[in-house]
Amino acid sequence: MIKLSPSLLAADPACLGNEVRKAVNAGCDELHFDVMDAHFVPNLTFGPHILAALKKLTDCPFDVHLMLDQPLSMVDVFAKSGADVLTVHAEAEHFVEALERIRELGVKTGVSVRPGTSVEVLRDHLHLCDRVLLMTVEPGFGGQAMKPEALSKGRELRALGFQGEIEVDGGIGPANMQLAVDNGVDVLVMGTAFFGSADPVQLAQQVHAL
Repeated sequence: MIKLSPSLLAADPACLGNEVRKAVNAGCDELHFDVMDAHFVPNLTFGPHILAALKKLTDCPFDVHLMLDQPLSMVDVFAKSGADVLTVHAEAEHFVEALERIRELGVKTGVSVRPGTSVEVLRDHLHLCDRVLLMTVEPGFGGQAMKPEALSKGRELRALGFQGEIEVDGGIGPANMQLAVDNGVDVLVMGTAFFGSADPVQLAQQVHAL
């Protein structure tokens, strides 16, 4: 079954608890939690204390996406705060060491690549990854249009022998989610499309039917 992971970056920050409940009640499979440092990407978002607070509201897994220059320095604190998946960027410093540390902590590992980064950079490190997150927009801000050419990396990962989950984030919605799945994607991150949906329950059902 294809998984739906609503991105809290697109949720109403004035009522995050209610937005989490909305996503869970709609039938989402996990929650996407973007962490930005204003260096790796030009934006600031959530810290570990927010994650810890939201974890008290639900047993739904949290997929924590570390868009940080130095992810290794923050892996332990986000694991302690309740991350179920910790994803670091292949373009960040010491990303291999970060993946190894995440594994040591018993948390699922993820690695992400920007639209312009080839999955070839992951060839020797895929054994460390439970999932690969393909960015189909430049990371940093929600609401961008998807770059469809980035989806072909899903097929490339399978050709490299990757057997884990492939996740996609950036401009994903009803109009292109089938295209993502056709390229080998297992997990759909939806921000604006989900939290702006008139019927999130129906949207979740459509994802699960793919």
